[in-house]
Amino acid sequence: MGIFSRFADIVNANLNALLDKAEDPEKLIRLIIQEMEDTLVEVRTTSARTIAEKKELQRKIDWLKKQADDWQERAELALSKSREDLAKSALVEKNSALEASRELKEQMQAVENTLDKLSTEIVQLQDKLADAKARQNALMLRHKTASSRLKVKRSLSDTQADDALTRFERFERKLDNLEAEVDSYDLGSKKSLADEIEDLETGEKIDAELAKLKARMARSGKAGTAGTGKKPAGKASGSTKKSGAKPAKAAKNEE
Repeated sequence: MGIFSRFADIVNANLNALLDKAEDPEKLIRLIIQEMEDTLVEVRTTSARTIAEKKELQRKIDWLKKQADDWQERAELALSKSREDLAKSALVEKNSALEASRELKEQMQAVENTLDKLSTEIVQLQDKLADAKARQNALMLRHKTASSRLKVKRSLSDTQADDALTRFERFERKLDNLEAEVDSYDLGSKKSLADEIEDLETGEKIDAELAKLKARMARSGKAGTAGTGKKPAGKASGSTKKSGAKPAKAAKNEE
C-alpha cells in the first residue's frame, strides 16, 4: 500500500500548487522527479513479481486440471473393474483438485486486475515524469525570474531603501557644510599680488571689449540714418556736391 499511496499522491499532484507552497521550488522539482523515478522503479519491480506470481498460479492451475483428469480416468477404471468404492474415492480426489483449481483461478483474476492497475498507473507515471522533465527548466527559469522581480519590488517598497536615501541626503548636506566651511576661510582675506594683477588684466580686457561695442553701435546708428533716404537741410540742389562732401569727411574723421 505504501507504493500505491505514494504513487497516487504523485500522479494526482498539482505541480503548480506544490511550487506555490515550496520554499525552494527548484529543490522540490528535483525531489518530485527523483520520487517519480524511484516510484516507477518500484512499481515495475512489483509488476515483475506479480507477473511471476501469475505464471506460478497458472502452472498450479494446469497441474490441478491434470490431476482432476487423472482421477477421472482412475474412477472410470475402478468402475470398469466393479470397484465402486475406489471409483467413489477417485471422484472425491477429482472434486478436491477442481475446488483447489477454482480457488487458484480466483487468485489469478485478482492478480490480473492488479497487473491491469499497475500497467495503467505506470503509463500515468511515465506521462507525469516526462511532463515534469519537460517543464523542469521552464519552471526553474520562471521561479528565478519571479524571485528576482519580487526582490526588486520588496526593495522599492521596503523602508530600508528610504532610510538609505535619507542617509545619502544627510551625507550630501554634510559635504555642503564642509565645502561652505572651506569657502568661509576665503572671506575677508587679503588678495595676493598675483590675484590683484589678474584682476587688472581682466579689467583691461573688459574695457577694450566695451570700447569696441560702443564703436560698432555708433556705426550701426549712422548707417541706419543714411538708409532712410532723407537729405540734410541746406541750400538748393546746386550745392549738393559741396555740402555732401562735408558729411563724408566728417564720417571719415569719426572713423
